Amino acid sequence: MATTRTAHTVWNGNLMEGSGVVTFDSSGIADQPVSWPARAEQPGGKTSPEELIAAAHSSCFSMALSNGLNSAGTPPTKLTTQADVTLQPGTGITGIHLTVRGEVPGIDEAGFASAAEEAAKNCPVSQALKGTTITHEAKLA
Repeated sequence: MATTRTAHTVWNGNLMEGSGVVTFDSSGIADQPVSWPARAEQPGGKTSPEELIAAAHSSCFSMALSNGLNSAGTPPTKLTTQADVTLQPGTGITGIHLTVRGEVPGIDEAGFASAAEEAAKNCPVSQALKGTTITHEAKLA
């Protein structure tokens, strides 16, 4: 069964001086303010499209890795994934780097790295972001 999740943004003003609010319609989590300075300079308590992509990618990758490890008979105790999304103003998103640390009984570093490689290729968010360079690093805790 297909699912659709929805968010919307209301933007006021021009790019450099304006601002907006992202509303997470499906989940109802708190609205988040966005602005160009928060995106291209310092966040100042506001989010950005890149941070939202990082949240989506880190959670999707963690789910894909957990599923792959479980299917291989080595379910994880804990996975901690960080996604770093780099924006170069004037160019766009230039890359995403995933760093995962895992507590996985019964697996060695090579097995964990291989599982992470598969997750990086197969998670739906990675698939959606194929036009971007995605790198990753996987280590056992």
